[in-house]
Amino acid sequence: MVAADDESRAAAFAALHAGPGIFVLPNPWDIGSAKLLTALGFPALATTSAGYAFSRGKQDKVGETGREEALAHAREIVGATHLPVSADLENGFGDRPEDVAETVRRAAEAGLSGCTIEDTTGDPARPIYERSHAIERIAAGVEAAKSLPRPFQLTARAENYLHGRPDFDDTLARLQGYEAVGAPVLYAPGLPDLAAISRVCEAVSRPVNVVAGIGLQGVTLAELEAAGVRRVSLGSALARTALGAMLSAARGILVRGSFDGLSGAASFAGIKALLSEADSLAGG
Repeated sequence: MVAADDESRAAAFAALHAGPGIFVLPNPWDIGSAKLLTALGFPALATTSAGYAFSRGKQDKVGETGREEALAHAREIVGATHLPVSADLENGFGDRPEDVAETVRRAAEAGLSGCTIEDTTGDPARPIYERSHAIERIAAGVEAAKSLPRPFQLTARAENYLHGRPDFDDTLARLQGYEAVGAPVLYAPGLPDLAAISRVCEAVSRPVNVVAGIGLQGVTLAELEAAGVRRVSLGSALARTALGAMLSAARGILVRGSFDGLSGAASFAGIKALLSEADSLAGG
């Protein structure tokens, strides 16, 4: 039995990826930020493993947050909004294809409309799975998603550029391999420039996600759309922006005795109004 709310969210998320046009997928890190982003009018949300880890005083690395904790956090975000939610589920919490399949099934049970799965191992000596194994893992996730009673947007990630392996040809081969086994969305974080992004979009037929906040300084949403990008996620950028403002203000107080850094704080009234709007939207 599929909850009507889960079904409608999944359908809405699938429609966003079908286009036309580009959309932004912001990444809240807790219930409050999820409600605020909902009230601002974004069409969907996604969790951020780094943003969540930092909020818990943890490092962002494979194995630091387990499957149960990540899914519990995802359920909190799902419960905070009426919007579709995708989850950053790292490498699927295991090396085996079966681990990825189980993570996808559990993600759907948590009310998620999609998730991302990386090809990172967590082992600094060999940070990226062999290409054939990475593709097998995504294939297992795709089959699990196909068995679900509603659409599920599995995003397959090629992580070379985030782990000191700036190999465009291998990255593209991975994305094409993921497409060949049916991955609905493709994603290679850290691509160096707009030209590389455009080459990826031209070489695949599935929707491509690009992350803002990692390189790509000065690139606009319009330029990304012209390059063929369908979805722009923000990763941990909003969480790090919030932490950056806090740290800057705190250092100003500690080092200079200045409270000027507090001048950009959001007003009580503004926050309360947005939270009320989010609650109203969630209530239908």
